[in-house]
Amino acid sequence: MVENHRTYANGARGIPGYGAPCRVVLSVRLENYAQMKVLVDQLKNTVEKIVEGGGQKMRDRHISKGKLLPRERINTLLDKNSPFLEFSQLAGYELYDKEEVPADIFLFRTECMILANDATVKGGTYYPISVKKHLRAQEIAEENNLPCIYLVDSGGANLPRQTGVFPDKMHFGRSFYNQANMSAKGIAQIAVVMGSCTAGGAYVPAMADESIIVGNQGTVFLAGPPLVKAATGEDVSAEDLGGAALHCRQSGVTDHYAIDDTHALHLARQSIKNLNRHPPMDVKISKNIELPVHAVDEIYGIVGTNMKRPFDVKEVIARIVDGSKFHEFKTQYGETLVTGFAKIYGYHVGIVANNGVLFSESALKGAHFVQLCARRKIPLIFLQNITGFMVGRDAELGGIAKNGAKMWTQEEEENLKNPIIKQFEKEGNPYYCSARLWDDGVIDPADTRLVLGLSLSASLNAPIPDTKFGIFRM
Repeated sequence: MVENHRTYANGARGIPGYGAPCRVVLSVRLENYAQMKVLVDQLKNTVEKIVEGGGQKMRDRHISKGKLLPRERINTLLDKNSPFLEFSQLAGYELYDKEEVPADIFLFRTECMILANDATVKGGTYYPISVKKHLRAQEIAEENNLPCIYLVDSGGANLPRQTGVFPDKMHFGRSFYNQANMSAKGIAQIAVVMGSCTAGGAYVPAMADESIIVGNQGTVFLAGPPLVKAATGEDVSAEDLGGAALHCRQSGVTDHYAIDDTHALHLARQSIKNLNRHPPMDVKISKNIELPVHAVDEIYGIVGTNMKRPFDVKEVIARIVDGSKFHEFKTQYGETLVTGFAKIYGYHVGIVANNGVLFSESALKGAHFVQLCARRKIPLIFLQNITGFMVGRDAELGGIAKNGAKMWTQEEEENLKNPIIKQFEKEGNPYYCSARLWDDGVIDPADTRLVLGLSLSASLNAPIPDTKFGIFRM
């Protein structure tokens, strides 16, 4: 790749024209940094509260049964010091009148998707948002050819909210359809039953390629002892009805008997080792990974929290790409959309980044660049910061909004604006959006490079399809 770089006084090879130390005015940068740091601290505090699950009382109760907590299970399953990316941590946040929701924990690894129930919150039962999150995790796994590991500890559907859990096409039954499809495609489905696995949830281990169950702890049945008693009059214990001994020795529903959580997770690791996976690699990876020339947390001072204060997205790019090196495409055309090539953790990527409102030229430039990357099988990263397309210039130049406002009294204007502003502030908040799974999570801006690196690594487990057409000049 031919690169055009500029050497600065400090010897760093940066992005031409904007790879130098941050050009944002110092006073503005300091103000931006302080404001963004407040939001980042707020996010961290919120996530810490969510990670606690159902609170200390429920955590103690869970541990007293000899169980590991959800994240302890995940840490035991993963390789030592292995990076992972948790997404949709805010799913269900303040969504049900401040009722705690077990939206589960879904984590990315380089090679696996882990779906783990948190039984400390409502017994791990599925709320509507839990189902949505479960299906989203499976969608990502299927698209990126990632084996699924289900750490099951759930009481099934949350019955008071059952109408939003199971009846429709995209509700909980869809998860079994996804399991079957992924298994047919050779995407491994591994279930580890570490607690309750009741009603429809019993199909998770039953449909998995391999199933592991913890003795005297894990249970799999369509109907538990109370329902069996009510329906047939039979008195039977949970262990005799659907425990590990029954399913490993008699029914054959599960394949491996574990003595405790740690043993079960060891067996799961063995199952992963036996997958004989050789993920395709269409993208070249550089062995020598360069860190950005500039500290990633400088993004705080560049972006800030004032949406009315513009910033140069090239300053952000300089702080997330390897060596702060960026080969820009169509530099002088459609300048409100920045496009070009770079590397992130050694992965060759294309970047499409908004740098103002979209004009026709910007859109054409973006379409041309996306086609180039598709043809060359280069992963794309979108850095989005846009208010929309440009609208009628003449009308705006004439001050139509200002002149129209003159017909309103100040009181009438405030009465109209205030509820709308409050609604937009509430519904535009990232927590509000993430709670409803309109995205895959809210991150600390300083983690941008790490999150992109992990996401790139995970996405390249699936082959990149060939583009069957040439490049159309825009």
